[in-house]
Amino acid sequence: MVASDTVITLKGSVEIVSEFFFTAINSILYQRGIYQPETFKRESKYGLTVLTTTDAGLLSYLSNVMSQMSTWLSSGDVQRLVVVVSGIDSGETLERWQFNVSVEDGKTVCTGTDENVNGNVSVSGGEKGKKTVKEVHDEIQAIIRQITASVTFLPLLNEPCSFDLLIYTNKQAVVPQKWVDSDPRYIMNSQEVKLRSFTTSFHQVDSMVTYKEADEWEL
Repeated sequence: MVASDTVITLKGSVEIVSEFFFTAINSILYQRGIYQPETFKRESKYGLTVLTTTDAGLLSYLSNVMSQMSTWLSSGDVQRLVVVVSGIDSGETLERWQFNVSVEDGKTVCTGTDENVNGNVSVSGGEKGKKTVKEVHDEIQAIIRQITASVTFLPLLNEPCSFDLLIYTNKQAVVPQKWVDSDPRYIMNSQEVKLRSFTTSFHQVDSMVTYKEADEWEL
């Protein structure tokens, strides 16, 4: 375990971002009812009680994704992670949870070129690197709280839903053969809610959710 007052290294930053993604994905799957609530267990993390899956298949899938994500984060190749929630019957994309990643070394990593991103994301280098794990966990706590509170503004999902994970990388990233290209699964005429962001010494993660308005689902 890393002490909460420890200054974050690149390796530590990669671990923090990967763990955040794992926790955020689990929170979304639980809050939006993608998996049955009895398949989740309670854990203490970031000063909160969070829910993580006990489903063996889902755990294996997320473990593989997070392992590859860590490799890409270490090499600065991740632009964004998107959790796509789709209706099984309609095939429609109903929600898009987007986490943009930028590297705090002065170069732009996420260029924000789709309609669900407002402008470019660029974080300048400079006198950073002094944040502690505790400070970052406090910022992450606020985002997890927002995901939990999302049920208060997101439309009800009126059909069984599935999810997909999309990872945007730089063109030079080495992509394993088991990964396949996907369309971005945009939601036309969507509503967008920007969530909080967090930064480590090396990465900044900005989060948002776009969703299809409930009245557009009606036939």
